[in-house]
Amino acid sequence: MIGVLAVAGAVLALDQMTKALALAWLVPGAVVVVVEDFVNLTLVRNPGLAFGVLASVPTAWRWLVTALSVAALIVLARLAVRTLPTSGWMGRLSLGLIFGGAVGNLIDRARWGSVVDFIDVYWRAWHWPAFNVADSSITVGVALLALQLLAGDRQRG
Repeated sequence: MIGVLAVAGAVLALDQMTKALALAWLVPGAVVVVVEDFVNLTLVRNPGLAFGVLASVPTAWRWLVTALSVAALIVLARLAVRTLPTSGWMGRLSLGLIFGGAVGNLIDRARWGSVVDFIDVYWRAWHWPAFNVADSSITVGVALLALQLLAGDRQRG
C-alpha cells in the first residue's frame, strides 16, 4: 500500500505543480509551440470528464461530473483492496498512477469547477483533446492495469 501512496503522491505533486506553472505562465487560448507540428502548450479549462465528455452540461449540473469522479475513485479503491495483495509492482504502479491523477483532477474541480489542461498534441489538422499530467498518469495507469489483467488471465488460462 505504501508504494501505491508514494506513486500517487508523486503524481499529485507533479500534476499540481505543472498546473500552477501553466496558470502562471500561459494565457488562456494562446499557443506556445514546443515541437513544431506536434506539441503546443495551450491553457484551457475542461468542465467535463476526460477529453471533454459532459463538458456541455449546464453549470448547475456540474455536481454530476464531480459525483462521477468520486464514484470512480471509490470503485478504484475497492479494486485496489482486492488486487493489491497479489498485484506485484506493476499493479501497485498502475493503481498509484490512476489514484494520483484522479485526485489531481478532483482537486481542480473542487477549486475551480473545471480541470486545468494545457498540453496540446496534434498532427496536421488532427488535435488530441488538451490534457495534463493527471490525465496522462490515468491513461498510463489504466493501460498498465489492463496489461496486467490480460497477462494474469493468460497465466490462469
